[in-house]
Amino acid sequence: MGIISWIILGAIAGFLGSKIVNKTGQGLIMDIVLGIVGAIVGGVICSRLFGVGVTGLNISSLIVAVVGAIVVLWAYHQFGGRRTL
Repeated sequence: MGIISWIILGAIAGFLGSKIVNKTGQGLIMDIVLGIVGAIVGGVICSRLFGVGVTGLNISSLIVAVVGAIVVLWAYHQFGGRRTL
């Protein structure tokens, strides 16, 4: 995947993940960054468990990236992310 694909997938995954985790989001840039990290984390976890990770801009990769973004956002909030009410 190219950098533009990672940014698009990260933006979508970060947005969806942030809405699931805390309903407000972290801001556009932080959502993209955490979404990209989440896509990487989700891809690594999925490839270890199932042999398939993030493969491109498709539904299965988006699901993997959103799950990874949720894990990353949860950890971000648990271990020092700024607290929001």
